[in-house]
Amino acid sequence: MIANEGRICEKPSALKWSARIKAHKFMIALTCINLIAAGIVLFRSATDKPVIADSQPAPKVIRAQAIELVSEQGQVRSRLNVEQSGEVVFRLLDKNGTIRVKLGAGEDGSGLLLLDETTEPGVHMLARRSATASRPNTTSITLKSGGEPRVIKP
Repeated sequence: MIANEGRICEKPSALKWSARIKAHKFMIALTCINLIAAGIVLFRSATDKPVIADSQPAPKVIRAQAIELVSEQGQVRSRLNVEQSGEVVFRLLDKNGTIRVKLGAGEDGSGLLLLDETTEPGVHMLARRSATASRPNTTSITLKSGGEPRVIKP
């Protein structure tokens, strides 16, 4: 025993001291393991992307009235749908929602439209044998770059 300012204190035994150090080291090791595990979980959740399970068979047919591809922010970037007129139309949109490509097919033919940065037609291709009042153009390729359009017909 050791006298300390008039009080008598017990000297810690070597066994008690050793047990405290072991417990302290164990707690530090356990904390480190928990921190590492938490870091791995956070890293994986931040970098994981959805994965389609290989065990699920792919559907042979997908039926929908419209199909849209959207960006990570939820903005529509392409759309495939059937219009009221019965035409099937596929549109590709830029990041501002402006149509840049349009491909359509109906009972009277088909068409492809490529729009430039000013949303003016740069290339317009039509495949149609007969002209109608509402659609007077027949099969042609129209190219335009600033000046007068150049029309190529068969």
